[in-house]
Amino acid sequence: MFLPIHDENPTDTLPVVTLFIMGVCMVVWIFVEGAGSSPTLLNAAICTFGAIPAEISGRIAPALADRAPCHLGGLTWQALLTSMFLHGSWLHILGNLWFFWIFGNNIEDSMGHVRFLVFYLLTGLLAAIAFVLWNPGAVGPMVGASGAISGIMGAYVVLYPRARVDTFVFVIIFFRVIPLPAWVMLGYWILLQGVASAMDPAGAGGVAYAAHLGGFASGALLVHLFAKPKRVAAKRARSRVSSRRFGERTW
Repeated sequence: MFLPIHDENPTDTLPVVTLFIMGVCMVVWIFVEGAGSSPTLLNAAICTFGAIPAEISGRIAPALADRAPCHLGGLTWQALLTSMFLHGSWLHILGNLWFFWIFGNNIEDSMGHVRFLVFYLLTGLLAAIAFVLWNPGAVGPMVGASGAISGIMGAYVVLYPRARVDTFVFVIIFFRVIPLPAWVMLGYWILLQGVASAMDPAGAGGVAYAAHLGGFASGALLVHLFAKPKRVAAKRARSRVSSRRFGERTW
């Protein structure tokens, strides 16, 4: 298991959009979903605002509709957006926001606030669309910011592949915090998503791996349309200094 703790990639500006999105997700989780304290309220919010592929694609099989966890026929395309701000549990939201904070602030720093907001929403939408295209007949709702955050991670590995990420590594009985290049840490993560998706192509395990893959690819492909070259160059220069210091200290 790899868990990022901190990246050695300082920011120049206050990540107000990152903080705002994190705040919105937390407000929705507490006041709309009841912080998971009431299964009835939580399920109602997820069914109302979650993205259900069969609704969006219009491919609702009667046999599956009878067993659907939600009443079908609610939101359609709007749910691609609303689903990005809902979560299914405390672990779900805290895990997403943890990854978002580590990698999002640097991408916002590289793009500027407005561009970053558009980039976040766009990659989140493309991630959700990828999930719908992967399994258009699915009747279970998809919720979570992980598709958009995957887009942020895809952008990060393109812009700052050598930035050091302090990573908690746990393998059976071995555990240690190790500074890893971003491409190693994020490469491991996306490889894990691909393997998991191949093993669970229908998403029966409750994780939208196709959304993670779609978001990551979208972020990696679109990042240069949003990033500001001068900001990226300045941050890369500082990252190289950090890498040299790492080398002197470790090797």
